[in-house]
Amino acid sequence: MGLDLSNTLVIGISATALFDLSEADSVFREKYKKDKDSAIAEYRQYMMERENDDLKDGTGMPLVKALLNLNKFKKEEKEAPLVEVVVMSRNSPETGIQVFNNIRSRKLPISRHAFTGGESVTDYLEAFDVDLFLTTNQKDAQRVRDTNSCAVALVKEPPSDIEKIPEGQVRIAFDGDAVIFDESSELVYKTDGIEKFYDNENTKQDEPMAEGPYASLLRKLSCLQERLPFSVEYSPVRIAIVTARNAPAEMRVIKTLRAWGIYVDEIFFLGGVDKSKILRAFKAHIFFDDQDVHLDETSTYIPSGKVPYNSSSELNKINKKRNSV
Repeated sequence: MGLDLSNTLVIGISATALFDLSEADSVFREKYKKDKDSAIAEYRQYMMERENDDLKDGTGMPLVKALLNLNKFKKEEKEAPLVEVVVMSRNSPETGIQVFNNIRSRKLPISRHAFTGGESVTDYLEAFDVDLFLTTNQKDAQRVRDTNSCAVALVKEPPSDIEKIPEGQVRIAFDGDAVIFDESSELVYKTDGIEKFYDNENTKQDEPMAEGPYASLLRKLSCLQERLPFSVEYSPVRIAIVTARNAPAEMRVIKTLRAWGIYVDEIFFLGGVDKSKILRAFKAHIFFDDQDVHLDETSTYIPSGKVPYNSSSELNKINKKRNSV
């Protein structure tokens, strides 16, 4: 009988999101452009020559290390882990030895892997019960988003000036609309303007919003908090919502979370204040947002991931139309 992971937070992460493999990836792409037939053999040789080299941390490494550290709070030896991490890569097992070696040298307690030899890894997310998939591959991220199989983020480059994050904690920050909540309110703003948005949210403040693509992940994090031997107020898992909303659109957010039965440690209603300043102060291990205009700023200091829209999303259509003008 397999291990019951129903209460375990499972993070799937591509090798390129866990480690900085940008140089190797660039080498392969250049070779592939010049000669597809020889590119794989040359890439294999390139990786074999470097399989004992150290790798720099990727964007997802701070989150992974902090989450795995929570397993020390597991109450019983036979109990399922609080957090499980699965490294997923399009590399073959042979070309993945450098990744395996770096996992071992860092003593990361990661035992599950999927190396698919060029095939998409997204078909295996359900098999591993993944709750969140972090990747650098845009096509994979979009495919996962379109199937709604789990929360997914296309991670930005590792921060160049990362903030010092408090040890012993996991600090995760989310945008609100089109991330935690569905896109309906954001659509009102995009199509009818800010005043209509405020009127809509104020009028509907007692009507909970529908769940967005990260609502299930937020619920799983809430379950994780409950498994820890701390009251929620003192939990090492701290969750923040950082949203551009402000009064009179703030009450609907709080009342929606209350209706869902989810506790959030911190909420910031910014009303135009730069998100990166708030996130630097919060010292997040990762921040999830749906808009590049925010992520381009935050990713300089905080590991950041873009939450893609579903391909059929009205927001997606609006953005494409605006970009084509």
